Amino acid sequence: MVTSSVPRLVIAAPSSGSGKTTVATGLMAAFAARGLAVSPHKVGPDYIDPGYHALATGRVGRNLDAYLCGPELVGPLFAHGARGCDLAVVEGVMGLYDGAAGEGELASTAQVAKLLRAPVVLVVDASSQARSVAALVHGFVSWDPEVRVGGVILNKVGSDRHEELLREALEAVGVPVLGVLRRAPQVDTPSRHLGLVPVAERGAAAVEAVAAMGAQVADGCDLEGLLGLARSAGSLSGAGWDAAEVLGSSPPPPLPVPTPGAAPPDPRFGPGRASSSNAGRAESTGLRPVVAVAGGAAFTFSYAEHAELLAAAGAEVVTFDPLRDEQLPDGTRGLVIGGGFPEVYASELSANEPLRKAVAELALGGAPVAAECAGLLYLCRELDGRPMCGVLDAEARMTGRLTLGYRDAVAVGDSSLVAAGGRMRGHEFHRTVVEPGAGAAPAWGVRAPERRVEGFVQLGVHASYLHTHWASAPGVARRFVERCRTS
Repeated sequence: MVTSSVPRLVIAAPSSGSGKTTVATGLMAAFAARGLAVSPHKVGPDYIDPGYHALATGRVGRNLDAYLCGPELVGPLFAHGARGCDLAVVEGVMGLYDGAAGEGELASTAQVAKLLRAPVVLVVDASSQARSVAALVHGFVSWDPEVRVGGVILNKVGSDRHEELLREALEAVGVPVLGVLRRAPQVDTPSRHLGLVPVAERGAAAVEAVAAMGAQVADGCDLEGLLGLARSAGSLSGAGWDAAEVLGSSPPPPLPVPTPGAAPPDPRFGPGRASSSNAGRAESTGLRPVVAVAGGAAFTFSYAEHAELLAAAGAEVVTFDPLRDEQLPDGTRGLVIGGGFPEVYASELSANEPLRKAVAELALGGAPVAAECAGLLYLCRELDGRPMCGVLDAEARMTGRLTLGYRDAVAVGDSSLVAAGGRMRGHEFHRTVVEPGAGAAPAWGVRAPERRVEGFVQLGVHASYLHTHWASAPGVARRFVERCRTS
């Protein structure tokens, strides 16, 4: 039995918009600047915040989702990411006790904190309150005795007098104030229709924003007190998650020696996943088929464990940028296109006609293709009137309606990912709609919020709006790679 004693904190809040991302990312950056190896984590299915976490720490941002992966995998996935680190910071989701709709505490920050035996730091937006902050904090502290709220960080404090009133009120609650942050619009991160703008789209501006968060938190928070609180976390028993072990496979053969001058791997994409540079791309062999993974600014949504599972299943995982690269990586035998914002880059994606044709040729030739949400849109005939890859007889367009929520899904038929009847949990988050042509074979049967079929299965293509986490069903990666070998 392996025991993990990595110091850790869960950063939570009474509600969304309180400043969790600013505080969590700032803490990561501040502690990393002190020379600590900081492991970044995010509760829930969010893909964007982990990008900022990775920028702050230089390590892969990882998700802890008790709905997609099951509560039993939260500890192992945490231990996998935090292995060898001095500190782990876990950013929560929504309000502390908010989780999957109608499922009690499932997938809430509170549940993850309990599973990790980690103390919680409550970030409170104090901009419109004074003495009432005590009642608010008292309610969150006393709601669930198994959740240990070890401190409060007051955010958006207006003045010295405002801070004094807040501190006086909280003395009666008995929860220490571990930080006070003043209103600082310079560290705000821009948002749009699906949340924050991803790091990959902001370049130097994202680096500056993370640096500003780190400086603000270092100046306004008691870092020593927070580190002491993190060290009070209980020990976790059990081995860390390992892609090769869950697949029952031995480690893959060594990677080929990179071409001189090739770009190093991007830490945001995790081990086994190369950068989007054309240099150093490997050709498929019979043992290690090349699986191309879409990246770049238009396709930023991906869980690091997917690439790790593909590599452990024997694939050579290579990233490419559909906005820039005109051809797929040499020797591509399979294609993974995750989520992102193709609607923002529809013109640029459409203009890259050579790559659209290469994707269509690969897919229509029967190669395995796994596409989620943005990938689904990219495979359609057109998106908002602009030509896409034309693999699927469907048209996609933006709407004003947000589709959001966890989903339970059952595979309608056999595909390159899952056998008919296979069950997976997913998450849907988009403002687009896809109108299929006649006779399309669906990918999933979905139970909630209403019974319906969803997605496409065509030749080797599995395309769907559902974002899934393959750690919950690692056989998906093995099946996909085996299909790449034989297609």
